[in-house]
Amino acid sequence: MSDPAAWYDAHADELSDRYEAVPADRVHDWLKELLPAAPATALDVGTGSGRDAAWLSRKGYDVVAVEPSSRFRTIARERHDDPAIQWLADSLPGLERTFRTGLAFDLILASAVWMHVAPSDRARAFRKLITLLKPGGVLAMTLRSGPAEPARRFHPVSAAEIRTLARDHGAFVEREVEADDHLGREDVRWTQLAIRLPDDGTGALPLLRHVILNDDKSSTYKLGLLRVLCRIADGAGGFVAPVDDDHVAIPMGLVALTWLRLYTPLLRADLPQSPINTRGADRLGFAKAAFGRLGATSHHDLRVGTALGGEAGAALHLALKDAARTIEQMPVRYMTYPNEPRSILPVDRRAGGRHSASTVRLDASYLASFGTMRAPLHLWAAVQRFTAWIEPAIKAEWKRVTRTYAERQGRTLDEAQLSSAMAWEDPNREVGVARERAGFLLATGTLHCVWSGRRLAPANVDIDHCFPWAVWPCGDLWNLMPAHRAVNQREKRDRLPTDRLLRAAQDRILHWWHDAYRENPNRALAERFALEACVSLPGVADVDADLDSYYSAVHLQRLRLKQNQQVPEWNGERYL
Repeated sequence: MSDPAAWYDAHADELSDRYEAVPADRVHDWLKELLPAAPATALDVGTGSGRDAAWLSRKGYDVVAVEPSSRFRTIARERHDDPAIQWLADSLPGLERTFRTGLAFDLILASAVWMHVAPSDRARAFRKLITLLKPGGVLAMTLRSGPAEPARRFHPVSAAEIRTLARDHGAFVEREVEADDHLGREDVRWTQLAIRLPDDGTGALPLLRHVILNDDKSSTYKLGLLRVLCRIADGAGGFVAPVDDDHVAIPMGLVALTWLRLYTPLLRADLPQSPINTRGADRLGFAKAAFGRLGATSHHDLRVGTALGGEAGAALHLALKDAARTIEQMPVRYMTYPNEPRSILPVDRRAGGRHSASTVRLDASYLASFGTMRAPLHLWAAVQRFTAWIEPAIKAEWKRVTRTYAERQGRTLDEAQLSSAMAWEDPNREVGVARERAGFLLATGTLHCVWSGRRLAPANVDIDHCFPWAVWPCGDLWNLMPAHRAVNQREKRDRLPTDRLLRAAQDRILHWWHDAYRENPNRALAERFALEACVSLPGVADVDADLDSYYSAVHLQRLRLKQNQQVPEWNGERYL
């Protein structure tokens, strides 16, 4: 008997008595604080005897109880004759009948069912569950580990897999609990996970998920534009300014630049971005001539502050113009609100950007010369707050779509190549400039660890990322601090300094910035320091701002990383 549903049909009477002997309140006690307030709508996937469906109904929920075993459904109806429960013959990975109801759920319970889903079907199954979940809703899953009858066809399960699937779908694991078996089986263990679908209450996240997961895609351009917004929000938000109470303006040159940065590795890896089987630059449909003329220019060079002269500068200027035009004509035009033609991200684009024949400097004025993209404020705020969850969902969908295009074209993609090309790669963890400045100050005077205040020597100086590279890969000069090697490597490591510790270090940080950059006779380096701070730190008004303004902005960025990514903190109490 190889069909699990048939096995459950044959054993439903025995199993029903066993399941009903354990109260649902006891089984799901780990979940009680996360349950939605009544009235709410719940989906019980793999309801079995109906015990959990009845428990949810008693809490005031309207319940859809899904079960593929016909005998189990019969027993469940007889045991729990409740008009608030709708019984449905359906199953993962498709849940086709559930989808046809048109319902969305505040709570989805998938208890003791995931081990029946084959690993090859799990991405599809999870996508179905998340799509059925309302914004802010909870998907509760319990994973069984331990032996079972072969006919039940169990597959290995792991919490790590669920965490990855959640991240890839814009959700997160809010609670994870290990538990013994409530039926007393010593060789059976359970992992209980509550997955939350974030909602900021404005409708922005459902709109983003609509575009990422549900919207029609004849190319990857919509996904590309959303990921551009994520990248700008994460690393260049200083260039985004309010237009009015409801919108922000993003320099169109910055949008185009980030677009080129994303698509360059994909082009060079010859990965399909539409179903059309074309090759090379034609595959992307933009920047056909100019993109090729960029030649050996690395996508790492396509970042704010870069200056390119001669043919490289001219080629970059043309590529930005073509990219801006394509963005306006394609994803902007077709990325609309559900059931209406209004563009979500309208563009006010100028004729083509300003370009000096001698050089292209990717600064604020040049990037603004291409016009602006207007983004709804609630959407922009959601991207700023939830990029850590939104971007992995975009990447996962982008990979899926790319594989689909490749299959239609009879191509097989190398997964490692796809992942490498899709990664947002910041320049190498380069600290050479900061290290050179530290060495100069050591040779000409004194230098102190910003955290401990200890005097540094060439043998013990480290360059520390104030905000850890592991959680926010920012190599900007303002983020690189001189620190004692023992403090950096043994104590701080990949943690955020607390607000109190950052305030205690204020004078040492300001002195470092002043001596290393602000008063540096190399004006290009001083300008780079100021521009990087203006781009990546929130609240820095302009490149001529005083260092106190930069320091205040560092506090805001620290709070943002703590709030949005829950980065662990380092209190450094011994130095306070």
